Amino acid sequence: MVSTFETATEIRPFHVEIPEEALDDLRGRIAATRWPEKETVNDQTQGVQLATIQALVRYWSTHYDFRRFEARLNELPQFMTEIDGLDIHFIHVKSPHEDALPLIITHGWPGSVIEMLNVIGPLTDPTAHGGSAEDAFDVVIPSMPGYGFSERPATTGWDPIHIARAWIQLMKGLGYTRYVAQGGDWGAQITDVMGAEAPPGLLGIHSNMPGTVPPEVSKALATGGPAPTGLSDEESRAFEQLSFLYTKGIGYATEMNLRPQTLYGLADSPAALAAWMLDHDAQSYEDITAAFEGNAVGNLTRDEVLDNITMTWLTNTGISSGRLYWENTLGFFDVKGVSVPAAVSVFPRELYQAPRSWTEKAYPKLIYFNEVDQGNHFAAWQEPDLFTTELRAAFSSLRNGRSS
Repeated sequence: MVSTFETATEIRPFHVEIPEEALDDLRGRIAATRWPEKETVNDQTQGVQLATIQALVRYWSTHYDFRRFEARLNELPQFMTEIDGLDIHFIHVKSPHEDALPLIITHGWPGSVIEMLNVIGPLTDPTAHGGSAEDAFDVVIPSMPGYGFSERPATTGWDPIHIARAWIQLMKGLGYTRYVAQGGDWGAQITDVMGAEAPPGLLGIHSNMPGTVPPEVSKALATGGPAPTGLSDEESRAFEQLSFLYTKGIGYATEMNLRPQTLYGLADSPAALAAWMLDHDAQSYEDITAAFEGNAVGNLTRDEVLDNITMTWLTNTGISSGRLYWENTLGFFDVKGVSVPAAVSVFPRELYQAPRSWTEKAYPKLIYFNEVDQGNHFAAWQEPDLFTTELRAAFSSLRNGRSS
């Protein structure tokens, strides 16, 4: 694919302004929710449990501050710029420290820039958050096309490769000639593609959900075959985790991969959207359920969860965000051919724990690998301090000679 991007000629300030009638409509729809009967099992095997979604909706309608996330976003410098005919929303926070390392962070599904808000301060102003000036980053956090305040594509073609090239253009348009990139979930795949494109100026990447699965393992997973012989204990564990995902753990992804437009309930019912976004993976669901029982795990509080859902509802991006699965042609966990220096952090409740052996083969210039002791798929969102520590360590060796 040949890039047709033109240099961004205009970067426009952006301010979130939610009409009161949009909030009134949301409140009315929440109040009018029609509930089904309770699931016929005592666990989550049939999906999001009635008690969990009703607790969420009850808090959403009675305690959640609908203006909270609007004010929170508007505390940050936000912008719009057109790339390849599409308006892209992004947060851009410059560090108060000189020689800060520019960093672009990409969110995933069912996420948004909301996932990253708690790491902005520690990354850009480390001296105020237990670090040193040498740890500072300039932070760029774009909303993927069809997510949040970025424009919803009206045509096909905005797949992870296209988005990766758009981010390369964005960093160039911002004047950064040397920078690093980070991502999880879709952001991990997009960041891997950036690392495979290896544009001038991209010093390295970091992933908290790396693409490390070897071709023979990927083939066995895709066909439902047995694990290849000769796997180590660590590799066998990863195979079993991925096998569960392929067979039982990603029903949401299968639907969006095949028929995203069918999900009209995401645009019509707040409860339907919330349940759909909660049903991502078993570990995250458990942590979110705990939050609505009053026992937040890390930073994944009720308000944090509802900020993300409310963002998606108010921008009506439930279906447009899901189309990314339909657009994608890459193996989610497959090796992407990254050729730049790469760093990997493995969180214990991620979809799978990438073995170091696979990681070293997938990233020939591996500069950092660490297995941390807490956190799930939403690493930056749930454990912002730990995530920040990982990024500081991951990119420390790339800072010499940087400039922007």
